[in-house]
Amino acid sequence: MSPQPAAVKQAVTERANGLCEYCKSPADYSPQPFSIEHIFPISAGGDSDMDNLAYACQGCNNHKYTKTRGIDPLSNHEVALFHPRQDIWGIHFGWGDGGLEIIGLTATGRATVHELQLNRKNLVNLRALLLLADLHPPME
Repeated sequence: MSPQPAAVKQAVTERANGLCEYCKSPADYSPQPFSIEHIFPISAGGDSDMDNLAYACQGCNNHKYTKTRGIDPLSNHEVALFHPRQDIWGIHFGWGDGGLEIIGLTATGRATVHELQLNRKNLVNLRALLLLADLHPPME
């Protein structure tokens, strides 16, 4: 797969307000560059249209890999993972533990929290620091 053109990267980044579209971490405070992620993977027939691209931190991108479905830990049913172009973040997720952890509010949210490990230790630590600086949770 060829690299994304700069204009596409910029458009996807701006659409996401510089935040990972899964864990809501800000790229400005990440030690690793963010990726333009294919929501529905190329390997499964996805394309590079803007509607199939998401801005993702390296951790979320790596945990998602080619997954589009996951197991809801509450119901034990397989469900679709969060799709940033089709789903609304605030319907599927909320902030718990004083804003440090992402809580799945729906089966899709819970499966996505689990599969992408949206409460990885480094993310919780980053959220705590950003909270102290009054930079978390992100404004949308």
